[in-house]
Amino acid sequence: MIKAALSVLLVLVAISSAFGKYIPKTGKRIPQTLSRGWGDQLIWAQTYEEGLYWSRSKNKPLMVIFHLPDCPHSQSLKKAMADDVEIQRTLDEEFIVLNLMYETTDKHLSPDGQYVPRILFVDPSMTVRADISGRYSNRLYAYEPLTSSSWSPT
Repeated sequence: MIKAALSVLLVLVAISSAFGKYIPKTGKRIPQTLSRGWGDQLIWAQTYEEGLYWSRSKNKPLMVIFHLPDCPHSQSLKKAMADDVEIQRTLDEEFIVLNLMYETTDKHLSPDGQYVPRILFVDPSMTVRADISGRYSNRLYAYEPLTSSSWSPT
């Protein structure tokens, strides 16, 4: 299920040309500071522990984004995700989302090192899905831009 959702998410990023903002089915939400620009209309978990709780209670996978505010690759990924209506819709409906600018104490969230941007998925049984990775063997969970206007898993 997570692989299929991730595949759909990545395809939507690659082919999307939508310029509107996503508005959830429940109507416009008040922007949260927890979004840090990754999607103001999404409900973001505040901590990893809270994300795990929501994931388990709502039976949705947790997507954890590790980033830094001054990293150009993080900024490019953020723009691609925040500007894409379909990605925002998929994240809102299919995932619990958490973005972190610091490392957690859970070593399972850095299976191949600590770098940014990095995206990992945790299923509702609280298992880190290390099998969902990008294309490079030295940074399995990294995401870098292909051009200034699009991104792809690396």
